[in-house]
Amino acid sequence: MIRLMTALAPLLLVAGAAAAQDHSQHGARPPVQAPAADPHAGHAMPAPTQTADPHAGHVMPAQPDPHAGHDMGGHAASGPPNVPTSADDEGRPRQPPLPPAALSGPTHAADAIWGADRMTGARDMLRRENGDVRATAVIVDRLEVGFGDGEEAWTWDVAGWTGGDINRFWWKSEGEGDFDGETEGEVQALYSRAISPFWDVQAGVRQDFREGDEDPTHLVLGLQGLAPYWWEIDAAAFLSTEGDLTARVEAEYDLRITQRLILQPRLEIDASASDIPELEIGSGVSSVEAGLRLRYEFRKEFAPYVGVEWSRALGDTADFTRAAGGEPEHTRFVMGLKAWF
Repeated sequence: MIRLMTALAPLLLVAGAAAAQDHSQHGARPPVQAPAADPHAGHAMPAPTQTADPHAGHVMPAQPDPHAGHDMGGHAASGPPNVPTSADDEGRPRQPPLPPAALSGPTHAADAIWGADRMTGARDMLRRENGDVRATAVIVDRLEVGFGDGEEAWTWDVAGWTGGDINRFWWKSEGEGDFDGETEGEVQALYSRAISPFWDVQAGVRQDFREGDEDPTHLVLGLQGLAPYWWEIDAAAFLSTEGDLTARVEAEYDLRITQRLILQPRLEIDASASDIPELEIGSGVSSVEAGLRLRYEFRKEFAPYVGVEWSRALGDTADFTRAAGGEPEHTRFVMGLKAWF
């Protein structure tokens, strides 16, 4: 500690002397500095001049209002102006009429070079290849075997068509049989015409075939197409040669689980306007079928499936079925094939 105080003693003496000198100046007034001389003193500055107005003395014409005479319809502040378009042919020069020589030649200019006979055939070929394509298809909607309630049966539901986009010939066939040899079904021959991009009206004949003497023939009027939400609809009314009026509606929907695995709900409803005892059909809604099939598309044209189907006879139809010794309700397991080519 003594050594530290000895080392700091000279510094303390110098600091005390500086402080005494600083306090000796207290009370003395600081010197007054003279103001700086004005560099422009004695100079006469000219007054600022004003720029002359280039439009002074000119009369400016009034600007016309582009919307004058237009009914803005309450949208003058926000909507676009009501400017006439070329459809009104306003503000554009009138087109002169075509000269008579422009309409004096053949309807098709190529006829004058190659001849009307050759060009007529070429135009027909172009129309067939691009706007009137003929095609043919065969559709196997159901080809299946069913097991349940102690019974085994097989079912077919096939159809096909040939024609173009507007007019087609359709044929349809469906039915069922058992392994004892009993079979019943129907065949339809129909003219189909497209009435919209998704709907066709169909008309034709239907021939039934079954065990026994009753093989009625029907006139057919139907509607087939694609309903909203991708339901495939096939509805038809049938008028038999005996005067019996019946109807049928079928609906199917493809629910894609994957690109190849598809679950298909299916519903079919049959109805009759009157009792038909010889066919064991009662009036009203006679029967309903509901099925669920799961298919796997190895290819779009080849898809085996498995599923379950429930069917029920209703009303007087159920009474006719019981009287004949049958059961009005059935549930069965099905397996089959869906294909087209």
